[in-house]
Amino acid sequence: MGTVKFTDEHEWIRLEGDIATVGITDYAQNQLGDVVYVELPKPGQKVEKGTQAAVVESVKAASEVFAPVTGEVVEANQALVDEPATVNADPMGRGWFMKLRLADKSQLDGLMDEAGYKKFVEGLH
Repeated sequence: MGTVKFTDEHEWIRLEGDIATVGITDYAQNQLGDVVYVELPKPGQKVEKGTQAAVVESVKAASEVFAPVTGEVVEANQALVDEPATVNADPMGRGWFMKLRLADKSQLDGLMDEAGYKKFVEGLH
């Protein structure tokens, strides 16, 4: 299954080897409401930690999806372009946005684990 970490921008990242799958959390998709459009990075594109990597639009708002780590996009989830509602239905599974080849695994150290993220979200209410 790999290690899963979370950002304070409500992205999750699951590391398997040197490839990290990135998406938005259940909390994030809940806040957005019905997702109607997803813009993804292109494979081969380099993304920097903390910069915009994708865009997700819902009936309520448009929101950036930030790269939780620096790396190169090796795959984008094209299924989301055709079926953006997958983000709402399965945000931590089939609703992933991109897969990155990590430039520096130590960047994961500053991210929250699941318990830390739960606490963070509870503090937002």
